[in-house]
Amino acid sequence: MDHFDAMKVFVTALDEGSLAAAGRKLGRSPAAVSRALAFLEGRVGVPLLHRSPRSSKLSDVGERYADICRRMLIALDEADTLAASAKSGPSGMLTMTAPLLTGEEVLRPILDDFLDAFPMVSAKLSLLDRLVNLIDEGVDVAMRVGHLPDSSMVAVRVGEVRQVIVASPSYLRDQSPIETPSDLENHRIITFAQAGLDSWKFPPLGGSTIPRGMPITPRCVVNSARAVIASAIEGRGVTRVYSYQVAGLVRGGQLEIVLKSYEYPPLPVHLIIPEGRITVPKVRAFVDFVIPRLRSQFAQLALDGRC
Repeated sequence: MDHFDAMKVFVTALDEGSLAAAGRKLGRSPAAVSRALAFLEGRVGVPLLHRSPRSSKLSDVGERYADICRRMLIALDEADTLAASAKSGPSGMLTMTAPLLTGEEVLRPILDDFLDAFPMVSAKLSLLDRLVNLIDEGVDVAMRVGHLPDSSMVAVRVGEVRQVIVASPSYLRDQSPIETPSDLENHRIITFAQAGLDSWKFPPLGGSTIPRGMPITPRCVVNSARAVIASAIEGRGVTRVYSYQVAGLVRGGQLEIVLKSYEYPPLPVHLIIPEGRITVPKVRAFVDFVIPRLRSQFAQLALDGRC
């Protein structure tokens, strides 16, 4: 039996949740799936899965073995793609992820232009306001806002954004002034779920190194940045978002930024690519295409939001 094919069956069983589901996904009989797993377990000499017809659970050895299998299958796919693309140019499915609003308003238009320029490439863009494990979920490129942990992944900085507190001019005109963070106690707070539910952090005071936490009691908590921005525009209260998300609205006078002198330094925006994927032609072509455009776009948004 082919070793790599057996690994593919093993990983598919994990991803699909059972042997039966793996068989349906791969178009194979239950007996063929069981033979592939038995082949792998015979090679390593220990059980990889504790399995039943309805579910599969990794053994301790199986968990480590699965990580290695995933990396090897990705490397094999990269090798095949690299060889095929040497003649025909970049091709295949490019998989990306980005935060919801960033992906919609910044990355998506550039991706459309890239697909026009490279007709042999297709794309899958997942817009998620959560961190994605690029290796486990087979993602080629991700956009991340914020400081990155140390890792073996390739990281390319494409811009920076601020966290800003905004409200509509009509709301600010009718309410007490917001001159220091403590003034927020007297205001209606609309918060994006990821921005903090019970306090907002501000830079340390004086010579302290400890961030200043300002307790908040939100009137409304929403898991969509677009929704909290819409409520702020309608004069429903004060919210905290990234500067690029409201740059045009600030420029157009629909929102005003408050507490500018209490902002943290800007946060970096990176593209990150799993180690080894950068050499795949479709990924290399996308990165080369998108980086100068993203840098230009974030630079413009920074100017727009600095009002």
